[in-house]
Amino acid sequence: MHTRTWNVTVNLFEQDGSTRAEAILHTDSGPGLRHEAFARRRPGDRDVPEIGDELAACRALAGLAHDLLDVALADVETNDPTPAAARGTVAGAGS
Repeated sequence: MHTRTWNVTVNLFEQDGSTRAEAILHTDSGPGLRHEAFARRRPGDRDVPEIGDELAACRALAGLAHDLLDVALADVETNDPTPAAARGTVAGAGS
């Protein structure tokens, strides 16, 4: 059995009621993926930085997951000689 370890780093940057999160996938097989997302506090909202952290991190991780799915689907297309239409594959649908 072969075991691989992939790690995700989430960096959060806060400034002036705005939070930027970057989620970075580190793999053992080459360059990983990176996705950036934002959360902004409305002027009337209380200043609770944890909420901005949670929202921005969630958005970055969700975006990273979608990016990874896109890479996987492209790899399937590259490595499978059967046309996608014949397989019934729908872009963006994972199993």
